[in-house]
Amino acid sequence: MTTAGDYDPAACALPGMFLGQVPLPGPARGEAARLWELGARRVRLPAPVDLTATADPSAALHGLGLVRDLTARAVMVEWDLRLDPDAGESWRMLSHLQPPAALAGPADAEESLNTWRRGHYLCKCLWRKGPGFIQIRDRRWGELHRFTADEPEYERVIGRLDHGALARTVPKAVLDDFRAEQLVLDVGPYAWWLPYRVSRWLQQSIAI
Repeated sequence: MTTAGDYDPAACALPGMFLGQVPLPGPARGEAARLWELGARRVRLPAPVDLTATADPSAALHGLGLVRDLTARAVMVEWDLRLDPDAGESWRMLSHLQPPAALAGPADAEESLNTWRRGHYLCKCLWRKGPGFIQIRDRRWGELHRFTADEPEYERVIGRLDHGALARTVPKAVLDDFRAEQLVLDVGPYAWWLPYRVSRWLQQSIAI
């Protein structure tokens, strides 16, 4: 993927700011952290994230994972998204992620993308771990939705879903709870965890 050391495209054109193509040979978990440590502040994904019915779910999950984890670090991500023509407003499930540069598929793609851009801000859908509980705060739907669980199984399932897991291998009761709250995205046979664990706060956490 193409990387640069600044958010501003003009600054990225200065000598030494373009980091070039950066290979990520390691596991998907931790890729965003490795890019951050290399100095990347602007990243361009090499291929669109394709969520159409005939696409490769593994490739889609890899791209989504990068966008989510880089969004959590407030890294500027340039990416494209493809949806099925009948996807409707399914993009809203992804509206806590940085808006893509291009959205293809739905007939109202341009209007949807403009709405996504206008309504996006950091910390829109996140999860955090407290002493003996996990909590998700979700504002994708225009108001605050909170989901709190103190059973250790919920945190373990989040760890499994973080970069996608076969849905049939995940405890059904927990997965059903997360699906009811629209906290997981089904991609082919996989279920993928939507909220991110924020790495950079815009303001004091007490105000979030």
